[in-house]
Amino acid sequence: MFKGWAFDTCRAPSLGTMRAWRRHSDYRAVGVYFGGRGRHCKHQPNLDRIWLQDVHALGWGVLPLYVGSQPPCVFAKNKQNVRIGPNPARQGRAEGRDAVSRARAHGFRQGSPLYLDVESYDLRDAKCRARTLSFVRAWNREVRGKGYVTGFYSSADSGVRHMELARRKGVTDLPEVVWFARWGVKPNLNKEPVFRPGAWYPHKRIHQYKGDVKEKHGGRTLHIDRNIVDAPVARIG
Repeated sequence: MFKGWAFDTCRAPSLGTMRAWRRHSDYRAVGVYFGGRGRHCKHQPNLDRIWLQDVHALGWGVLPLYVGSQPPCVFAKNKQNVRIGPNPARQGRAEGRDAVSRARAHGFRQGSPLYLDVESYDLRDAKCRARTLSFVRAWNREVRGKGYVTGFYSSADSGVRHMELARRKGVTDLPEVVWFARWGVKPNLNKEPVFRPGAWYPHKRIHQYKGDVKEKHGGRTLHIDRNIVDAPVARIG
């Protein structure tokens, strides 16, 4: 379990940058994109088992992100070529197996959270909602069944709202941890208006409160998203 400040960035930084930021910033956890057909930065020259062991030894917590297939009504143009197909449950199971396989290859042990990244989509589209929920639930069943913790990243007003509405209806196989993006507000884990009291609480929330900013620490500059965390991080071995 980790509580504190984290950043995520499209491509895992060099070990030298991680060392400099560990010494000169308040960040103590990092989000890394370890797999998925929808991952934008597919070339990850630093992200391997040795890098993860090294950053873990430096004292970093790691938040593993998997960018799989996206909702049919996803807004981002660069995700519209990786949409969920007509058999979302089968696709979710297959991508859940892939996430676990890649997690094991990176050295993420059982008990680690794997955060499924689902970009913002149109909640007014009922067919899209149904297909997306079916995919997410199947992915969760597969990942949880292999001993990992199921996490979910999305916009507070689309994917996270969708999961919360499903939770209120008693839907099963929902994410165990939620990483919600709401930019332009102060970092806060307990005042997100989408959630009813007690939803994904305690120690099950991450708030991404600002995105695509440039920061420099210890002479090393990165483009990052900023997060406040009270949630599990990876077990690395």
